[in-house]
Amino acid sequence: MTDAAAGTPASPPPSPWERERPARVHVAPARTPLSRERVVEAAFAVLDRQGLEGLSMRQVAAELGVAVSALYAHVGSKDDLLELMYTRLYDGFEMPEPDPRRWQEQVREYARSGRRRLLSHRDMARISMAHVPFTAELLPHVEALLAVFRTAGLPDRIAAEAGDLISTYIDGFVLEEGMWRDRAARHGGDGSSLARPDWPEMADEMQNYFASLPPEDFPHLRALAGLIVSDSSDERFDIGLEIILRGLASYLPDSAAGPDHDAGRAPDAT
Repeated sequence: MTDAAAGTPASPPPSPWERERPARVHVAPARTPLSRERVVEAAFAVLDRQGLEGLSMRQVAAELGVAVSALYAHVGSKDDLLELMYTRLYDGFEMPEPDPRRWQEQVREYARSGRRRLLSHRDMARISMAHVPFTAELLPHVEALLAVFRTAGLPDRIAAEAGDLISTYIDGFVLEEGMWRDRAARHGGDGSSLARPDWPEMADEMQNYFASLPPEDFPHLRALAGLIVSDSSDERFDIGLEIILRGLASYLPDSAAGPDHDAGRAPDAT
């Protein structure tokens, strides 16, 4: 008789089909190796959720579930990370071959695609404005844009400034759009829409206010009351871009521009 209490069944021997079964071993899932690409993707996730003010190396590390020190094997600093994020926006982007007959349309598409790139992530316009695009990765894009201007026939002095002018316009326009997105989020919206949340009502109020001004003091505001405010960001962007393009076109050799535009000399600021 065994020491086991009476009535307690003995453990059965293993069945024949279980005797050769290997012991169950718990295998932890393999961790995806940390890489520069994963760090940049995590940084975009933090940026979209918390904005530029909330983006830090510590937050990126938390997003990846690693120690902050692990990031520095792939990025040198936060500024290095921001530069990598900005450069990532141009992955897959290619300028077309310069066509002097279509140079304005090529610049329009460049500007519109640039705006779309900046709008793809929160606060990218702020990051863009803080970084000079003369890195090894971005220089080919700068070269290609300058080629469009010079092939079109713009004088060198004007072509040299045109790229910065277009980029500054895109950055400034998207920066304003981002501010309205953040305002929408603070007032209960999700911030995903490019439309200004209270813009239709505000536009009506502004138009009515302009139209009510004394005509002897504000004849132009009254006359343009229905046009001075637009509720379409796309329309506003395209009109502003058209103003820039027509100004650049006035410097072409066959332009009917006045003497101040001859030889690519910028007109005097008078």
